[in-house]
Amino acid sequence: MSDKFDVIVIGSGPAGYVGAIKCAQLGLKTACVEMEGSDAPSLGGTCLNVGCIPSKALLESSHKFYETKLELADHGIGVGDVTMDVPAMMARKDKIVSNLTGGVAMLFKANGVTSIHGRGQLLAGKKVEVTDASGNVTEYEADNVILAAGSRSVEIPPAPLTEGFIVDSTGALAFQETPKRLGVIGAGVIGLELGSVWNYLGSEVVILEAQDRFLPMADQRMAKEANKIMSRQGLDIRLGARVMGTEVKGNEVVVSYQDASGDQELVVDKLIVAVGRTPSTEGLVSPDSGINLDERGSIFVNDFCATDVPGVYAVGDMVRGPMLAHKGSEEGIMVAERICGHKTQVNFETIPSVIYTHPELAWVGKTEEQVKATGEAYKVGQFPFAAIGRALAAGESEGFVRIIADEASDRILGVHIIGPQASELIAQAVIALEFGSSAEDLALTVFAHPTLSEAIHEAALAVDGNAIHMANKRKKK
Repeated sequence: MSDKFDVIVIGSGPAGYVGAIKCAQLGLKTACVEMEGSDAPSLGGTCLNVGCIPSKALLESSHKFYETKLELADHGIGVGDVTMDVPAMMARKDKIVSNLTGGVAMLFKANGVTSIHGRGQLLAGKKVEVTDASGNVTEYEADNVILAAGSRSVEIPPAPLTEGFIVDSTGALAFQETPKRLGVIGAGVIGLELGSVWNYLGSEVVILEAQDRFLPMADQRMAKEANKIMSRQGLDIRLGARVMGTEVKGNEVVVSYQDASGDQELVVDKLIVAVGRTPSTEGLVSPDSGINLDERGSIFVNDFCATDVPGVYAVGDMVRGPMLAHKGSEEGIMVAERICGHKTQVNFETIPSVIYTHPELAWVGKTEEQVKATGEAYKVGQFPFAAIGRALAAGESEGFVRIIADEASDRILGVHIIGPQASELIAQAVIALEFGSSAEDLALTVFAHPTLSEAIHEAALAVDGNAIHMANKRKKK
């Protein structure tokens, strides 16, 4: 038996590494087990290595190319032939990833977290078995265990991954040249972001989505606006398109799918499968560990991320709720605090969602469809970025802010933003919901001028028909 720890965390993604650091900061002897990496653990999980960070790096690079080629002339800036060096773009992305994963390793060292390289499995009695790359097995013991192994891309039988042709999101982050024709299965967050990267770089992108509604989890007024803008940018989004099979023929991929018109065929050079993610719980817990999983492979936990086994917790993509890095990080912090006897909890009603296309989409709280389904009376204020001076000056005037509030109490129920810097602006709405603010609270708050944030101010004013910089709808008497 090797060292015993106060806490062993299995997985070093945003939920795991944040939880491990917080445990160590609270004085707990902590270890973090991570299987990825060759000579040493590659810390940061999917998010830092092949997810959130590299995809945002590529979105930034690709949109700068798009902007330079098509939009700088509006600012009076003349350029010659604009080219994209895809390998150089990928090298920049890899350097960013390397810096950040190395940063996590430094944080582990600074906080005294022991990093263990290998595949971890929870055994009975809160023992953790770690198998290294050579097959050597070491057993550790802990008073508490946090399961944070994250998730993996879902694979579908009609489109088996084929190296160089049919890839998942990880493969789509490693193309060394821009495909002329690109197919994407799935019009969710991942599909739209990856499709946008290669669309900005000149690919003819077709996105096949089996559902009949675009972004069904989002406010539908915002979703319809996003569909319109993305289609105008060049994304060919086909709803109600169910993929039936794929075949690699020579250097092409032939995709067979069905839509309302019957059998269809699409020929592309590359195909990205982006139909979602599933918890990485396979082999994570032994049959006698006492941990219970549902039919999707998610681990059952309570509101405080405690499993059915005292002293064992699960956080992040492995448990209920949205698979979001920031949600997992907050769960990791909560669990660390609760292990130490504190009463910390996460408000799952105020977790923001973001799609990092251009313009960005961000929202928090309830959609109009969700509020309407409850039968409660509500009111809506909406304000366009086209009436915001800072947005016009930046040439970023597409989109709007929507605020939904309770009719009787004026309490804010949801905020939905499509437009420039939506991912940053949504934090103001998260704070408002966290403190139970009313629309009037935001309307009475002073916002700097000229800023993009004024769109939130005006939308709050518009909730009661009092927006200043647009004509308000007449109130019904």
